[in-house]
Amino acid sequence: MEKQFSVNRGASTKQTPALSHLIKLFPIGLAFHLVCPSVILGQMSTRVGDWPQWRGLNRDGVSQETGLIKTWPAKGPQLAWSTREVGIGYTGPAVVGDRIYTSGDWADGCYVLALERASGKLVWKSKIGKPGGNSTYPGPRATPTIDGDRLIAMNQHGDVVCLELKEGKVLWSKNLETDFGGARPMWHFGEAPLVDGDQVICTPGGEQGTLLSLNKATGEVRWRCKEVTSPCAYASVVAADIAGTRQYMQLTVQNVFGVDAQSGALLWNAPRVGQRAIVPTPLYADQMVYVTSGYGVGCHAFKIEKKDEKFTATPVYAGKAIASHHGGVVKVGAHLYGYSDAGGWTCQDFKTGQIVWQDRGVGKGSITYADGLLYCRCEDGPVALVEATPAGYQERGRFSQPERSNKKAWPHPVIAGGRLYLRDQSLLLAYDISAN
Repeated sequence: MEKQFSVNRGASTKQTPALSHLIKLFPIGLAFHLVCPSVILGQMSTRVGDWPQWRGLNRDGVSQETGLIKTWPAKGPQLAWSTREVGIGYTGPAVVGDRIYTSGDWADGCYVLALERASGKLVWKSKIGKPGGNSTYPGPRATPTIDGDRLIAMNQHGDVVCLELKEGKVLWSKNLETDFGGARPMWHFGEAPLVDGDQVICTPGGEQGTLLSLNKATGEVRWRCKEVTSPCAYASVVAADIAGTRQYMQLTVQNVFGVDAQSGALLWNAPRVGQRAIVPTPLYADQMVYVTSGYGVGCHAFKIEKKDEKFTATPVYAGKAIASHHGGVVKVGAHLYGYSDAGGWTCQDFKTGQIVWQDRGVGKGSITYADGLLYCRCEDGPVALVEATPAGYQERGRFSQPERSNKKAWPHPVIAGGRLYLRDQSLLLAYDISAN
């Protein structure tokens, strides 16, 4: 008999205001419903050409864009512009409307900044905390989250800051350690806050409760899940509607769990111990939550079900098919794609966990999907365009940046408005990838 991990909790099936709002906005046939139909995140931009937060609209690394170049020339796609004015750090860009938002360190502080989408020129720059942090990996790591006229950012020191989007005015600021007794991980905070309706969800970790909800308007505490006290890692929260209940899912050093979105009450909790650095964001689809991490731990899948007002998380499979250090996975159809420390770029059957193919390809890195293709960015710099097919690893071109920092290229590729964005410390590059 399969072992089940559960918490007995009467969960509400009432539809949240955010969900009602989105149902009115989105036609049923939109492509992102087909890719990940049970995951809907907040009241964000609905433009196909936008990338409003970490890993895109649904936090799954999937872009809904079409009409992109299918094969790259020998030197790669055309560079539209580049800028060295984004500061030191690993923060990827968020792209909404006519602007790009990211963060970085300067000598006097950590800043969030807005750039012109067309040119990369600076629009505004707003200080949110001190610079520094871990000497090996300096600067902020977390992509800002854009929601309506507000931006929520987190820096490496755990400062969670809400800014007005137009000019970058700071509206409120909280710190996960000093305000909430959080426990800073070894390489500092790296989570991208989730905005869902009027809530900001983040993970301070620690004895006072691992998961925290703040009021988006004021920064005041709405709830804190005190039933889980695991130390936080570097993963970011995802939201899903499961069996009529809106819930938030997170991966920590010790477990993967889900809580009720309205109350923060624990719905289910599955022990799953990681090693050293637990970075990739959980993925939910087809009643299953999938997690992966490196250092020999590998991947785990749990089936999430509700019976008699009780949620359970039943192990489906566990193994080393994809042991992802930092690059994460994307789900395309019935398969997952990502880099495994042991086997290279991997196609894995999502339902069974079986390996379909593996190839070292362009080398260890991160992944984004758009228009039938995988954008695989090696942490040492090169980027490859690969067909998203279970038939095998098939490259459609690769290129290297015209210049590189001396740090690992860990920010994930971002695809928005027919452009590919690559962040490399103080350098941000924008490439034209539209076929039109």
